[in-house]
Amino acid sequence: MGCAVSDFELDAQLAKDCVVVGDFPVCRLLLMNDSHYPWLILVPRIKGAEEIYQLDETTQQQLLFESSFLAEILQVLFSAEKMNVAALGNVVRQLHIHHVVRYSHDAAWPAPVWGKQPAQPYSAEELSEIMKKLECGIAEMPSFQWAHSDEMR
Repeated sequence: MGCAVSDFELDAQLAKDCVVVGDFPVCRLLLMNDSHYPWLILVPRIKGAEEIYQLDETTQQQLLFESSFLAEILQVLFSAEKMNVAALGNVVRQLHIHHVVRYSHDAAWPAPVWGKQPAQPYSAEELSEIMKKLECGIAEMPSFQWAHSDEMR
């Protein structure tokens, strides 16, 4: 499956649940609109991809690089006790990788965050703050393309 990102369409459920942050070379970066946890999702912009093994080797390596970069940035920016990184796909089949910042005092600890409590959407102010925080960390990746205007960050 090549590294072509043409004809990519974001799954409707991800589009409904998330805010688009921007694009890495291979993946679209989404922020789950749930203020209970710093929770970001990488979605390879590869049409039809459901599993990592379906990507060619170069794309797999870039995906791993982007995921590792994101996990490290989130751990530093949010002082995570633990980073949960997972690609499940039971509800949304489109390949996507969750990056959830976890703390021993969060509402779901030590269980998974899914279904623990209803999502609490970010306020405009909270969204602006988290975007500013992300901008500080992601600035190290010059190839990242922001989706939001400056007033959102």
